[in-house]
Amino acid sequence: MRRIKWIAAIIVSFSVLLAGCGTKDAGSVVKDLDKVVNSMESYQGSGTMTLHTGQEPLTYQVDVSFQKPKYYRIALTNPEKDITQIVLRNDDGVFVLTPHLNKSFRFQSDWPDNQGQVYLYQTLVQSILLDNSRQFAADENNYVFDVMANYQNGSLARQKIWLSKDDYKPQQVQVSDANNTVMVEVKFTNFEFDKKFDSDAFDMKRNMGPATGEQKPTEADPNQESEHTPDKQTVEEEGGEAGNQEQAGENANGNANGTEGTQDKEETDATTGAATGAPFVAMEPSYMPEGVALLDMRDIKLNGNKGLMTRYTGAYDYTLIQAQQKDRAVALVPGRNVDLGHTIGLVTGEEPTTLTWTYDGMEYRLSSADLPESEMIKISQSVLASMSK
Repeated sequence: MRRIKWIAAIIVSFSVLLAGCGTKDAGSVVKDLDKVVNSMESYQGSGTMTLHTGQEPLTYQVDVSFQKPKYYRIALTNPEKDITQIVLRNDDGVFVLTPHLNKSFRFQSDWPDNQGQVYLYQTLVQSILLDNSRQFAADENNYVFDVMANYQNGSLARQKIWLSKDDYKPQQVQVSDANNTVMVEVKFTNFEFDKKFDSDAFDMKRNMGPATGEQKPTEADPNQESEHTPDKQTVEEEGGEAGNQEQAGENANGNANGTEGTQDKEETDATTGAATGAPFVAMEPSYMPEGVALLDMRDIKLNGNKGLMTRYTGAYDYTLIQAQQKDRAVALVPGRNVDLGHTIGLVTGEEPTTLTWTYDGMEYRLSSADLPESEMIKISQSVLASMSK
């Protein structure tokens, strides 16, 4: 009898040991994640991002590259339109590049330090580390965390993050609103820690080169020094410091006064390429907040280019201006960057507030004194939805 009990005790102990080796608890995983994110030197990941914020889902191919201390390259490709935009951060600042049109847009910003991004590993790990009320589960291959969403878009409430049990690489992210409806989903198909990049992988000129839309930062020669020292790009700015942004004549209610021929004071004369000569095609947002109706629209000139100003009224009053983007590199006035999913926008001013973004050679400005930022983001994404049809 004693022998049977002794054998049973050994079996139970062995089973407990095996179970403990197979799955860690939340505390152990959190400690490991803290070590991983602090020790990693670089990474490269790719996959798809789907936005469910409009009438129809919008899916983008995403390629993310990071190199310590602060170099980022995020390529966002719309496969239906075959359009790639690149968000680039290097020693010269933050850029939004449209390589196939040879156009660039430069921000004065510390992005992404001042906001989270659903496709950045640091953002995902930090959201897990900071949420003491985190929920934890495990499936066959992954650890799954359900935590608060830490994004500027206030309509995003929670997110579920799947991390591989083997090496904590991200597998999937679902970001939901307060009604538990998935609004943003990212699925990683490839992810590699400690990727070695060429020394010019985060250089603007390199990323604006031929066929850049298909180009990823390449792996560096192992015989070369691994330390990243990107070449600086000189952007000539005339007239000294950037001035205050003119908002194309809109007042707080979205009215237009003297819009024709206005120029941004912060505009520079540095060009990134010749004009494409493509015809101006105005886009209509597919989303309007409840209680809002179209007021009117009129042709305008913005930065010397043909454009359209559309005004909306009702529960909120706002104005959308769209025009061909001038070939230029721009140092905008200080503001807040905001993630629009398909690109990065800039929020400036108070009453009215203006959201500015560029996409595929077009520049958009959405201005309002009372429109919430979450609604601004939905409208901007619905303009892209209309473009994708």
